[in-house]
Amino acid sequence: MLDLLNQDTFLRLAQGLFVTLEISVISIIMTSLGGLVLGILMVLKNPYIYAFCRFGLEFIRVMPLLVWLFIIYFGFSRWLGIDLDSTTSTIIVFSIWGSFEMMDLVRSSLQSIPKHQYESAASLGLNSLQSFIYIIIPQALRRLTPVSMNLLTRMVKSTTFAYLIGSVELVKVGQQIIEFHNKNDFAPFIIYGLIFIIYFIICYPVSLYSRILEKKWS
Repeated sequence: MLDLLNQDTFLRLAQGLFVTLEISVISIIMTSLGGLVLGILMVLKNPYIYAFCRFGLEFIRVMPLLVWLFIIYFGFSRWLGIDLDSTTSTIIVFSIWGSFEMMDLVRSSLQSIPKHQYESAASLGLNSLQSFIYIIIPQALRRLTPVSMNLLTRMVKSTTFAYLIGSVELVKVGQQIIEFHNKNDFAPFIIYGLIFIIYFIICYPVSLYSRILEKKWS
């Protein structure tokens, strides 16, 4: 049993973790930027922009994430003649999915700001843009941060879908190690146990911090 816990196993798991973190970090950055822009556009009360954003959100939510991965990796890459590797395809899907989910969180945070905050800003002589930048957005970010952290941890955990299109991330590496040690009955328990611990170490502190912020800022 203990022969699994060697340097090679931990090195390979570290390589898989690097791919998982690469997908997660890039997708989170794109999600944060895209979601913020789309969320602000959504509350501008332009009917065309609002309709586009609402349609995009519902379309993203209706389609299973795994289907999106298959469409981008197997469908669009062949249709457009683009050589997309599995990691890049996963980042594209996660960035689009995350941006629309974040957009809805940004929208709800902005719309939760009481009307008298806008009136107070106007009474101070601030125009609409200044009110938005100095008064509304800072308050909305305090409400947005805890709930957005939950979305981001969900994105990290969802990277496990990437192995289904060939991305050699943490779970895929774990499967390869188990297959190599197929005669060891304890291999699945040990390897998946290590993967569980790794995801727990990554996600739990973020979830705990989001709950602390939620209590602090509520």
